[in-house]
Amino acid sequence: MTWRATVLTLFPEMFPGPLGHSLAGRARAGGLWSLETVDLRDFATDRHRSVDDTPFGGGAGMVLRAEIADAALASVDDGPPDGRPMLALTPRGQPFTQADAASLAAGPGAILLCGRYEGIDQRVIEARGLREVSIGDYVLSGGELAAMVLLDAAIRLRAGVMGAADSAEEESFSAGLLEYPHYTRPAEWRGRRVPEVLLSGNHAAIAAWRRAQAEAVTRARRPDLWARRARQEHPA
Repeated sequence: MTWRATVLTLFPEMFPGPLGHSLAGRARAGGLWSLETVDLRDFATDRHRSVDDTPFGGGAGMVLRAEIADAALASVDDGPPDGRPMLALTPRGQPFTQADAASLAAGPGAILLCGRYEGIDQRVIEARGLREVSIGDYVLSGGELAAMVLLDAAIRLRAGVMGAADSAEEESFSAGLLEYPHYTRPAEWRGRRVPEVLLSGNHAAIAAWRRAQAEAVTRARRPDLWARRARQEHPA
């Protein structure tokens, strides 16, 4: 079954963008996933095609109106038989993780609502049961780039997208660790040699070295991941 992505946005012309290239682009051309964009302005009811309004309580910026977002979502939500999760891309959302990408990849696809302005009227988020998702602790001009990141992370995990079936198994975050360093030819470059263990042909020793390197870089760069892994291995 083709994995289906539907993106609700004020800028449908931004897609497929990077998703039209490399792994995702080839997979889409090969029918492994499909992309549909929906222009939120198509659901405006005035001649100016306005989709936002000033926030109640005052403050800067504008808010995407509930009835606009709801009508757009209703147009693409096929109900329980579809089973696709509905996600809202927003900085206030839950952090998107590799585990989330794997979960999405295992499903039928996703419906993504791209936030703009100051945000989306909370009532439609609650009424439609949208899951609010963030790709990092920073603010973008809108959810479109975040949607592309999320889709790429999920699509590449679909069967047949990556060349080597085990490529994803040793990547960063797959086992709760960052990935070990990589080397290729030549064996010496500017006086720097590849670690001898990688040239030894001893697969057990190579695996042990890679594991140790992954643990070391995770401890140094992502103490939060290291602490989480320690809690999982040694629960209180």
